[in-house]
Amino acid sequence: MVYIERDENGQIIGVFNAPQSEGSQYISPQAPELLEFLGQSNRHEDIQTILTASDMAMVRVIEDLVGTLIDKGVILFTDLPEAAQQKLVQRKKIRHHLNSLENLMNEDEGLL
Repeated sequence: MVYIERDENGQIIGVFNAPQSEGSQYISPQAPELLEFLGQSNRHEDIQTILTASDMAMVRVIEDLVGTLIDKGVILFTDLPEAAQQKLVQRKKIRHHLNSLENLMNEDEGLL
């Protein structure tokens, strides 16, 4: 996730992985305003923050790609190195657990 802080004129003055204050705002890593700021920034930390956020999104893209290749029979799950298999299985379990928790919370909304 990418959070920004703005100056009194509404201009981005900092980019962070987590909120830094009550004034921190979430922003999409692809937001044109953010990309423009990073193009003008010389701060290594700003560029590293956006790269890290992009990496997290890219991980999901790669997971989905591998899943699609397996589903279509282009590759076999067992063709992947053992370490890759373990990581994919672990992430699938975590996502399943997270989805289960979200479904429980959504079901409870009608009770109140």
